[in-house]
Amino acid sequence: MKKVLSVLILALLVAIVAFSGCVGNDDGSGNGSNVTIGYQPSTHQMAYTSAESMGWWTSNLTKLNVSSVNNKLFESGPSEAVALSSGAIQVAYIGAAPIIPAVAQNNSDLKIVAAVQINGSSLLVANNMTYNGPQDLVGKKVGTFPPGSIQDTLLKTWLTNNGVDPKSLEIKGMSQGDAEAALMSGSLDAVFLPHPAPAVIEAGGYGRIVYNSGQMEPDHACCVIAVSQKFIDQHPDIVKEIVRIHIDATDYTNENPEKAAQYYSKMTGVSQDTVLASVNEWDGAWVSDPHMIEDYVVAYSQAQYQQGLTPRALTAEDLFDTSFYDEIMAERA
Repeated sequence: MKKVLSVLILALLVAIVAFSGCVGNDDGSGNGSNVTIGYQPSTHQMAYTSAESMGWWTSNLTKLNVSSVNNKLFESGPSEAVALSSGAIQVAYIGAAPIIPAVAQNNSDLKIVAAVQINGSSLLVANNMTYNGPQDLVGKKVGTFPPGSIQDTLLKTWLTNNGVDPKSLEIKGMSQGDAEAALMSGSLDAVFLPHPAPAVIEAGGYGRIVYNSGQMEPDHACCVIAVSQKFIDQHPDIVKEIVRIHIDATDYTNENPEKAAQYYSKMTGVSQDTVLASVNEWDGAWVSDPHMIEDYVVAYSQAQYQQGLTPRALTAEDLFDTSFYDEIMAERA
């Protein structure tokens, strides 16, 4: 009898520990001991690398019973959206456009909770190519991120608005590194990529910037923070803290660009001089207010629907949850 009682007590203690307020064992939905944040090797997301380098993610989130905070690097947004939808990561620094097919086509429950950055991509052509306007791209091979990405969506929309059928050129979806290598080798005529790739290419002397994304669509939305509705429902306190950290990291990056460039350089291996050149020449800006990008993201949804990438266009209500940002800003008012 005493042996049975001891076993029952041990089982009860295990159960108490398991449900004592910790985030728990990782089940892929964020309801686990680890929170994994996805990001990309772009100066667009320097708020993330600033916060990571200063230890803010770990120091703040572990106070909310998160056992550990990890990160995962992605080359472009579409693959990151798949990881977020599947629960392989819980938080994504990601382009706004890749969220749209995940929601509209695959019925993922993803929500944008903060803006990260606007503008900041460039069209570059090979040194031996003549460029006077978008018509010069007809018949050319142009590398950019895969269909559904910000760059692919923006490039195709810009071409269409300027009377150029995107099908009249060969748009090749690829990673940033592959696009840079292909332009260098001469197998591409042009690339449309986010910073710091344009600065890297110009520094390498194998291409030149001819047009910036802010000229294509002034102040257009680019990167955002996204999480799943399931993660919001299970851990609203963690989501709110993630948004709070991001707001503070965005302010820090804007106020300390040289230090932020140093942090980014250390995390990505891109030279600090190249990072600073990127920051000094790009047309982008680091932001956090999701309200300022809502109309642009809805416009991307319309464009992707018209391009046949998605079965339906989405609304701001389908794509955004601004409540965490609004709560934080109200508390700080």
